[in-house]
Amino acid sequence: MEDKKTTVTLEPLATEQERFQAVEAILFAAGHPMRYEKIAEALGLTAKEVKSITRQLAEHLEHADTIHGIQLLCFPTTCQLATKEQYAPYIREALDIRRGGNLSASSMEVLAVVAYNQPVTRSFVDLVRGVDSSYAVNSLLDKGLIEAAGRLDAPGRPMLYVTTDKFLRVFGIHSLDELPETEALSVAASQVEEASTEEAIKEEAAPADYAPAKDSEETDVIYEAGVEALPASQNENSDRTEEL
Repeated sequence: MEDKKTTVTLEPLATEQERFQAVEAILFAAGHPMRYEKIAEALGLTAKEVKSITRQLAEHLEHADTIHGIQLLCFPTTCQLATKEQYAPYIREALDIRRGGNLSASSMEVLAVVAYNQPVTRSFVDLVRGVDSSYAVNSLLDKGLIEAAGRLDAPGRPMLYVTTDKFLRVFGIHSLDELPETEALSVAASQVEEASTEEAIKEEAAPADYAPAKDSEETDVIYEAGVEALPASQNENSDRTEEL
């Protein structure tokens, strides 16, 4: 016999203060990024109203006169409560968190190509870098820094990749508009765009004996806490403590 799903009717939140407190409580209990639409559904509000509340909460937590060790990170589709970066060493010490999880040079190169040119195929990344990037792409997918976003309407229908909200969180930015400008990737991308369609999808149409150069395994860590990875960006270690 199937169990019937019980529908709970919640009392509407009467005051603005109650709505602010409810949003804060939901984000604290979640411990991970929450979609504005999901919060709105629970509170009987619109996503626009929830975005307004989270922006005000974020400003309150960041204000110099308030005494808080947490911050509210707002992204285009999600938001999350996180610890402030300056307290990361104390959090690691208190919770016995070991350092690790840094990205290799090859992963950082792939991540930069995707971030500045998305959506992109793996073949596009290979052409920009000049080597096969399958290992690094799979690693970034596993870490949740990039994700598949459909397929390109071209022979072979290669997968398209984009960065995620976790990418924004890890590098301490709120949107892709905050990425620092760089000439190197723009020049490389324009050279790839001039290549023929057949060249751009060489991965899908390559002969059986085709064997491009491979990335080495991810053993060479290229940055530690406090050292910039992408220009004017923050390192991945902050993500490990922010999500506590």
